[in-house]
Amino acid sequence: MFSSNRKAAVKRLKTLAFTPKSEINSYRATIEKTFYTAFLPNHVEKAEHVYGGIPCDFLSPEIYSTKRILFYIHGGCFVGGSRNSYRNFCATLANKAFSRTVVPEYRLAPAHPFPAALEDVQSAFRSLFTEEQIARSLDASAEKNAQSLSDSQESSAQPEFIIAADGAGASIAMALLLNLRERYRKCIKKVVFFSPWFNLSDSSSVFSGKKTADEILSNEIIQKCSETYTYETNFTNPLVSPVYAAKDLLEQFPPVYIQIGSKEILLEDTKMMSALLKEAGNECTLDIWQNMPHLFQMADEYLTEAHDALQKFSAVISGIEKNTGRQTFENKPRLENSLRSEA
Repeated sequence: MFSSNRKAAVKRLKTLAFTPKSEINSYRATIEKTFYTAFLPNHVEKAEHVYGGIPCDFLSPEIYSTKRILFYIHGGCFVGGSRNSYRNFCATLANKAFSRTVVPEYRLAPAHPFPAALEDVQSAFRSLFTEEQIARSLDASAEKNAQSLSDSQESSAQPEFIIAADGAGASIAMALLLNLRERYRKCIKKVVFFSPWFNLSDSSSVFSGKKTADEILSNEIIQKCSETYTYETNFTNPLVSPVYAAKDLLEQFPPVYIQIGSKEILLEDTKMMSALLKEAGNECTLDIWQNMPHLFQMADEYLTEAHDALQKFSAVISGIEKNTGRQTFENKPRLENSLRSEA
């Protein structure tokens, strides 16, 4: 059953699509105007930090796990989106996940085509990882001295990362995961994708010629964004289109959870990526929301399903705690607890 304000939701979400008629600066300005809010929900506090030379938002909810960090890679068709436009949404995710959340301001196409965004995201993540690892080690050492913790309890104090992304950001996130070494990967406890884009090549079902019910994206939009992001010869590069990743590259991935609407043009490619991850021996949950459009979660003021989806996200993240042992929660943001200088 459609929500009563679906029309308003679709109108809002259409601003996320970079169409063949769009002009870069106008497109970016429209996203900012549509999604920017001066006040963040649920008393989430914002600070700005630089990780690996990349400016990032650092969002802290009122209550958060001291071990957990959510690293969010925003979408925007590779050419738009920013910390400003995604701040409200990421603040909601931070609150739902009881997690401090970092959002990097990566470079955008066409001025900065592939692999610029990936390079920025990698630099930010590795620097953040190093700082959080140092902070957790210091906290664990102090705790061990104070409480005589065992070595096994001390080793469990490694930082716990969640990688999340939407749309084009999912392609960048997958590239990041494919590039990360084992010492980084083993600290990533969950990967979450909203309406992900996994295939930029002409093999995509987007170009099958079948009629689509997608109200936000089209094959023309997908083609325009792909060509703006990189050369056609790169479309089958696994770091651009992760559906081309070899099975051995996909092995030992963290558990993946995907939310996508049943009306999305990206659904079939997402099903393919999910199947590939499972074939490589990974846990991947594909959560298809009936009659929902692309990135419907960002229209929570219009769609009750958006609220339900975000509650489901919260439950999925909370499930991490069952397998990660003792958790410590802060009742108020205390940003000084973690080192913040560049690694």
